[in-house]
Amino acid sequence: MNGKPGQPGAFVSDRAREKFLTAYDRAIALWPRPRDEFDVETDVATTHVIRHGPRDGEPVVLLSGAGFNASNWYGTAAALGTAGYQVFGVDTPGDPNRSVARAAITPPATMAAWLDQVLGTLGDRPAHLVGLSYGGWISLNQAVRAPRRVASVTALDPAGLTPLSERFWLWLMLNGLASLAPGFARKRLAVWMGSPFMAVPEMMAVMWAGIRSYRMEPKFPGMLTDDELGSIAVPVLLLTGSRSALIRPGQARDRARLLPRGEAVVIPGSHGGFDREDTLNGLITAFLSAHPAGRPV
Repeated sequence: MNGKPGQPGAFVSDRAREKFLTAYDRAIALWPRPRDEFDVETDVATTHVIRHGPRDGEPVVLLSGAGFNASNWYGTAAALGTAGYQVFGVDTPGDPNRSVARAAITPPATMAAWLDQVLGTLGDRPAHLVGLSYGGWISLNQAVRAPRRVASVTALDPAGLTPLSERFWLWLMLNGLASLAPGFARKRLAVWMGSPFMAVPEMMAVMWAGIRSYRMEPKFPGMLTDDELGSIAVPVLLLTGSRSALIRPGQARDRARLLPRGEAVVIPGSHGGFDREDTLNGLITAFLSAHPAGRPV
């Protein structure tokens, strides 16, 4: 559920929060081991972070879509950790997760200031940002407004490149309805709709717990202008699924051409390409390897 614009997200009650956190912890248990969790204090929020991978590895920060949390990155965290990266899954304040927002965070300048503070606590090297949907917008916004701690951006079906269309809202509604189907039917629908998380009980449990328990800060990211995209100096990989409901392949290629060091890759699949996770993680790992992080900030 959505809260009021300009107000931070919050749980509807202490009991609802406890029920959600039970589902959240079960979902986070899908992350590879060894892992640890900790909180980062910033001006606007207490931000929860999950870490995996070698402590001396280049930092990779994973940012989720609106209304979710870092639990969905378990497969990517495993792949990147195996490749030698230090992986941080960040719970964006204002969404149902373990972060606690003290102020609205969605204004672009506020979002960039928050993430810059978080990145500053994770190490002294620039971080690779990997963001899905709204997390993709967060990553690109950071590269526009506060790029000092950013090594590269991998944006998976990012918001903010094209207006949200009826096609996207229809896809969102159909996924919600399909997630209510019995387990055997939901697995088939997951394949048909290209939404593999629909077949993972832990993902469905934490999603519905968040919907029932949390008043999310509304998120309507503004369109990134041509000039803003043209100002991004770091390497950018724009990944989109051939059946994405958010951005069509041609649109992705057109907007990527505005990026001085950008490229667009279309892979089979739906929103975010997660139904081709091995392909997705291989592309991300190859891109990061080709664009190593620079010297300490």
